Amino acid sequence: MKFRAARNATAEMPFLDHLEELRWRILWSLLALVVCAGAAFFVVMRYDVIGLLKRPIDPYLADGKLIFLGVTDPFFVIFQVAIALGFIVASPIILYHVWSFFSPALLPKEKRAIVPALYLGLILFTAGVALAYFAALPFTLRFMMSLQTESLQPQVTAGSYFGFVVKLLVGFGAIFEVPVVVMILAAIGLVSSKFLASKRRYAFAVMAILASVITPGDALTATIVLMGPLVLLYELSIFLARIVERSRLRSAEREAIPEAT
Repeated sequence: MKFRAARNATAEMPFLDHLEELRWRILWSLLALVVCAGAAFFVVMRYDVIGLLKRPIDPYLADGKLIFLGVTDPFFVIFQVAIALGFIVASPIILYHVWSFFSPALLPKEKRAIVPALYLGLILFTAGVALAYFAALPFTLRFMMSLQTESLQPQVTAGSYFGFVVKLLVGFGAIFEVPVVVMILAAIGLVSSKFLASKRRYAFAVMAILASVITPGDALTATIVLMGPLVLLYELSIFLARIVERSRLRSAEREAIPEAT
């Protein structure tokens, strides 16, 4: 009864107050993104972040440098990298405001299940970015730069290359967030471990297609680079969902004991 009362009290908050809080949460998140992107811009200018991201393609460049076609291209390359880096740095703050907005509507047991998932999400995102940089990017470049070499001479522009790298790194990081999303959905009762396990074969088929699209190349490359981690992530999602379900079951049993007496 106490939990239901807390949730009902939150639900009675006026709609305009919800909108006002949402507006301020969005403004603070945007401010954090702007500040972090500004700091990231300084870091990119001060340190050799561009050189670090360019390193995987160095063996395929004739003079070791990427070309640019427009006068403003170098600035926009730095700006693009700074925005991506700023978003990654600001993501804990953004997640905090998302959590602060939705947490009053959650029960205490749901909060206890979701809070560890947020920390796990940061670890998994970092792991996804690392896998993309050290494995997927070199594999992809080796395959792409080996096509039609007898007829085509590569002249890679800085804008197209860094745009591709940023999308690949952020994309891998986002894919590695799947267990966190599943854990949160399980905490609020939208999915179950039994459902995930029953759909395993379909999930693996989708993962195989996704791995082939994200890591162009032969099937072995796609399997080694991304298919294996995706399968592990899916199994981790099922495991985390079972942990959440057991926690919810134990909480329900503890609540049922006083009512029975």
